[in-house]
Amino acid sequence: MALPPSRSGHRAAPVVIPPAGLAGTLEVPEGAEAVVVFAHGSGSGRHSPRNRRVAAALHQAGLATLLSDLLTGEEAADRQKVFDIRLLARRLEAAVHCATGHAATEGLPVGLFGGSTGAAAALIAAAERPATVGAVVSRGGRPDLAGERPLRNVAAPTLLIVGGADREVLGLNEWARSWMACPAELAVVPGATHLFEEPGALEQVARLAAGWFRRWLVREADQART
Repeated sequence: MALPPSRSGHRAAPVVIPPAGLAGTLEVPEGAEAVVVFAHGSGSGRHSPRNRRVAAALHQAGLATLLSDLLTGEEAADRQKVFDIRLLARRLEAAVHCATGHAATEGLPVGLFGGSTGAAAALIAAAERPATVGAVVSRGGRPDLAGERPLRNVAAPTLLIVGGADREVLGLNEWARSWMACPAELAVVPGATHLFEEPGALEQVARLAAGWFRRWLVREADQART
């Protein structure tokens, strides 16, 4: 299905992701050079205000985004489902398949952006789809929940962004990075807490994410073609 363009050339449309029929929103700025699929965590979904703000910054950087629910409404009310990382990873893989198969984003390099438990799901999906996923960014995530074996198997360059005041999660991210053999960096936003609610903190997350995706999805693809 073609996406209707706006006056600025930015295109957006709802999508439905099988097999669970989950709702999503695909947004493609004019001249998009890659697509980033979001993995929401802790029962959040495509309407997450923090992820929507990050997505808007990615659009300005020339990146398309797919924000989708990973759980149905009934599942989101079940705490076991919310923390079922394997289920979230399977749903995320379905969203990636939707993005790579859509006419508006087919053929574009793919990155994953995960928050909270969604970061673990993103890393598992990246480990299981090394030929598809080219980069991963975690925002205040729990990559430790992916487990040691998937972490070792991730090939996609990974950026772990953590708030400097989020001490426990910072330690968990350091542990997760120690298991990763791929290019992996830990970026600490000074003074930021888990949700990056401090002035300018989320904007810094967005800048770091955009820079990482452009570095590994766009520049690497350009170099491979030359």
